[in-house]
Amino acid sequence: MDEPVPVKRTLGGWTLIAVPYVWLLIFFLAPFLIVFKISLSQIAVAIPPYIPTFDLASGWQAFIENLGELSVENYLWLTEDDLYWKSYISSVVIAGISTFLTLLIGYPIAYGMARSPQSLRPTLLMLVILPFWTSFLIRVYAWIGILKNEGLLNQLLLAIGVIDEPLVILNTNIAVYIGIVYSYLPFLVLPLYASLERLDGSLLEAAEDLGCPPWLAFWKITLPLSLPGVIAGCFLVFIPAVGEFVIPDLLGGSDTLMIGKTLWTEFFNNRDWPVSSAVAVILLMILVIPIVLFQNQQQKIAEKEA
Repeated sequence: MDEPVPVKRTLGGWTLIAVPYVWLLIFFLAPFLIVFKISLSQIAVAIPPYIPTFDLASGWQAFIENLGELSVENYLWLTEDDLYWKSYISSVVIAGISTFLTLLIGYPIAYGMARSPQSLRPTLLMLVILPFWTSFLIRVYAWIGILKNEGLLNQLLLAIGVIDEPLVILNTNIAVYIGIVYSYLPFLVLPLYASLERLDGSLLEAAEDLGCPPWLAFWKITLPLSLPGVIAGCFLVFIPAVGEFVIPDLLGGSDTLMIGKTLWTEFFNNRDWPVSSAVAVILLMILVIPIVLFQNQQQKIAEKEA
């Protein structure tokens, strides 16, 4: 076998490779280090509302002294107060249930789009993307008008005689599930549709010729081959849903406990920047796991396609 010829990278090649790393360094790593430093600080009545603050003009000795004042006290506080770990658990549970419901609704939509006539697919794809043309905040506010006691949903159910009195949906976890499923449904449908559209139809025809029932052909062929799209779509829904703030704040009630609301309260109401930064760092650490799994899954898909 011929040995692989080593590739000599030019200055342009190195520049092209360096651009995404510089981007991550500036817009991800640097802000994360700042937040992490604040999480090791202590709250103070000052501007900014924490100490110590590093001033490079003070010299190296002052920098070392300030570095020694950092501590993990805020992280210990998070373990002692059950509000925070309950918020993390509740966020993961709500995001997991919402992802499952999104999959139940999104899979038939993506499957129907993939099996529709070729001329109709662009229109169906546009209809899935169409909600993105409206502000996310406006769409969530619209659900308040739909789900409130005198809203459109209750008026419809009362008019057709399904219920005798208005249902209490707004300011409950049910409203949060509805908001998350509606808002993130396209994130699951699009990668799943892309996976189902590439499915080789001859496999289903062969299964039909061999006497395989349609439901069994779906279970044995379609579903396994669409798993990469399912996994990618579920990650794209689950990861942002864990840290969601707008939907639980507008549609959820006082019993709706999610880490996004807790983080907002600590930062803006209590003005406790160190604790809120510690909450954000732990949230990021929790999300790193599905993000890494998602990256590995995407890499495996790219390798198979290559």
